[in-house]
Amino acid sequence: MSTLANDVPADAAGARPTSARVGRPARRPGRWTSIGGRPPSTGIVVRTTVLTAGALAVLAPVVWALLSSFKSPDELARRPPTPFPAHPSFGNYAQALTSFDFGRYFLNSVLVTAGATALTLAINAMAAYALAKYNFRGRDALFVVTLATIMIPLQVIFLPVYQMVSSLGLVNSLWGMIIPPAATPTGVFLLRQYMLTLPDETIEAARIDGAGEFAIFWRIVLPLCRPALAVVAIFSVIWRWNDFLWPLIVAQDESVYTLPVALARFSSQLVIPFNLVLAMSVLSIAPVVLIFLALQRQIVSGIAQTGLK
Repeated sequence: MSTLANDVPADAAGARPTSARVGRPARRPGRWTSIGGRPPSTGIVVRTTVLTAGALAVLAPVVWALLSSFKSPDELARRPPTPFPAHPSFGNYAQALTSFDFGRYFLNSVLVTAGATALTLAINAMAAYALAKYNFRGRDALFVVTLATIMIPLQVIFLPVYQMVSSLGLVNSLWGMIIPPAATPTGVFLLRQYMLTLPDETIEAARIDGAGEFAIFWRIVLPLCRPALAVVAIFSVIWRWNDFLWPLIVAQDESVYTLPVALARFSSQLVIPFNLVLAMSVLSIAPVVLIFLALQRQIVSGIAQTGLK
C-alpha cells in the first residue's frame, strides 16, 4: 500500500513538499501571528492599542453628533442620554435646510475655499520654485525666515492684516477672506522639498531649447509636481473650509457668512433647537470628511514623496 508521500508528485528537483512528507497540510499563519509564525512583539501590540484608543477618542464626538442629529429635542434632553436614537428621522436635516439660508452659507464656503486654494497653489508654487531652483544671495536665509513664521500665532498678526484689508476696502467681502491666508509657509516648504528632487538637467535642457522661465515653470515643473500640489491643495481645502476666526472678523453681514461662522452664530441663539444645530454641523463637516476619505492615499503618498517624516 502506497503512503501519502508517494502519492504526491515531486517537483523539478525530485523533492516533495514538507507537508506531503509528514502527511498533513501546510500550516498557515494565524490571525495574530507574523509571516514567520511568531506572535507580534509587545511593542506592536502596545502601539496598536494606543493608536486604536486615540482613533476612538477622536471619532467619539463625531459619531455622537451624527447619531444625535437624528434625535428629537425631547430625546436630546433626556437624562441620562441614550447613545442611539429611538426613532431616527431625517426631519432635522430637512428642517435645518429650510430654516437657515444653508445654500448661501454653503456657496460662500465653497467660493472662499476654492479661491483661497487656487491662490495658495499659485503663490506657494512660484515661491517654492524660486527657493529651490534659483541661486541668489540670501536664498537660504529667506527660506529660514519663511519657515520661522510658522511659530508666529495668527492672533498676533490679525490687527495689521485687518488694517490692510480695511484699507483695500475688502472688509465684509469674500475677497477679504480669500486673499490674506493665500500664502502659507507650510505649502512653500512642502513644494520646495519636492522641487529639490527634480533634476536640474531637465530645466537646463529646456533653457537651451529656448523655453522661457514661465514656460519652464508652467509646462515642466508644475506637471512634475502634481503629487506635492495635490497634498497642498487637500490641506488648503481642509484649512479654509474649517476656518472660523478670520471669517468671523471679516464677515459683518449674514450674506457673506461661511458655514462655520453661521453655525456659531445660530448655535448661540437660544431659540434654535439643538437638534437642528447638530444636523447643520453634520452637513458642514460631511464634504471635508468625504474629500479626506477619497484622497487619503494621495495625502500619504504625497507627504512621503516630499520627504516630510
